Amino acid sequence: MSPRGARPAGGPQVDGLVVVDKPAGLTSHDVVARARRILGQRRVGHAGTLDPMATGVLLLGLGRGTRLLGHLALTDKVYDATIRLGRSTTTDDAEGEPLEDRPVDVDPERLAQAMAALTGRIDQVPSSVSAVKVGGVRAYARVRAGEQVELAARRVTVHRFDLLARRSDGAAADPAGSDLDVRVGCSSGTYIRAIARDLGAALGCGGHLTALRRTVVGPFGLARAVSLDTFAELGAGAVIPLAEAVAAGFARRDVAGDAAVDVRHGRRLAPVGRPGTYGVFGPDGSVLALVEESAEAVRSLVVFAPA
Repeated sequence: MSPRGARPAGGPQVDGLVVVDKPAGLTSHDVVARARRILGQRRVGHAGTLDPMATGVLLLGLGRGTRLLGHLALTDKVYDATIRLGRSTTTDDAEGEPLEDRPVDVDPERLAQAMAALTGRIDQVPSSVSAVKVGGVRAYARVRAGEQVELAARRVTVHRFDLLARRSDGAAADPAGSDLDVRVGCSSGTYIRAIARDLGAALGCGGHLTALRRTVVGPFGLARAVSLDTFAELGAGAVIPLAEAVAAGFARRDVAGDAAVDVRHGRRLAPVGRPGTYGVFGPDGSVLALVEESAEAVRSLVVFAPA
């Protein structure tokens, strides 16, 4: 029996986005598979992988909404995380094998300086078990096959790296504790596990990630997220319609008449001096395309054919 609210098999395709609050223990692909069953359609994808141990905002694109995912995946993200000082691991998180334990003797000023050094534009080496591709194969797959993987540093931007609390193994705040509750706002491609590893290395005691929750992807936060159980109950009722999703994620330009016809057929519009990627909307409020401007013309990145 289909979940209540789900699209009957063979019914019309659902287009748009769902913001899922991913639970721990599931891969991003597991969530996609669940969404396909809930909605009874194959065309489902996600923007920005979350590891199984991580929870929080996972954007799912449905139908024509899958064409937004590559653009939304490039937006900034915010995470709440816990970093444990004193131990380094093979995966830079709690799921890896311990490499080394060291005593933690870090005063608040030294910690603040180390965190500040990891804020701004930095060159970060992703974890060897990341999803970065090496020769067309994910790094984590090569590691699982017994290969040694060394990844090149990449430039990322950490907009904020805030200490929310410092705790001992218990729940009480402790200025000398080894558990750091932090909030990280960062550009796409930033690895929070790598931040935990690099902070521990800078402090000379090692460190790894023990908890990770993504709270924001671009304009979409936990306030708009639904659990998988709620998604199963609501089905298509949990979907943010395509036009609303584009309006939330991008600047807007409205066109009518011949200009709307041109956009629908992939022809170029005259530029209006608007920077960045933006959505073009027709007179009926439907979204026609995602575009970006040059000095000479407006180039279509995605043209949304009528459903």
